[in-house]
Amino acid sequence: MSQAVTYTIDPAHSTAGFKVRHLMVANVRGEFSGVTGTVVFDASTPGNSRVDARIDATTIHTRDEQRDVHLKSADFLDVEKFAAITFVSKKIAGADGEWKVTGELTIHGVTKEVTLDVEGPAPEAKDPWGNVKSGASAATKISRKEFGLVWNVALETGGVLVADEIAITLELELLRT
Repeated sequence: MSQAVTYTIDPAHSTAGFKVRHLMVANVRGEFSGVTGTVVFDASTPGNSRVDARIDATTIHTRDEQRDVHLKSADFLDVEKFAAITFVSKKIAGADGEWKVTGELTIHGVTKEVTLDVEGPAPEAKDPWGNVKSGASAATKISRKEFGLVWNVALETGGVLVADEIAITLELELLRT
């Protein structure tokens, strides 16, 4: 008998963060606040679990308005054409709160298979309003060029303005439905 529990991602308490090397000397961090979706977790048969998540690309925030405008432009995310970043799981493996979740990540209209390293779900807890909550954290690294994000500038001293590798982190608060 399945023990699957369905959660919705709470966008008010969830973020998708990223980190990328800038000028070959420092990391720039940013995040998206518009994270939504569904997580179905089957503790008895984890392989039956699934994740379907959506990030509103227009919510990008790097603490620099000019950079945010550039990242939303056709040079990068092109949010006018590609307003969402999506992830749909295909395979979940692991145990004891440490999982490998493999699925299709779509950014800028390009879909590639990626694997997320996931911690969780956290033990359920009730909030003050009686809602049952859980949480999970996930991380992966991607090549932005593989997703068609190729804009860059060569530096006089060698190297490029923006590195290819992007580290992605997700902090999700889940509401049991």
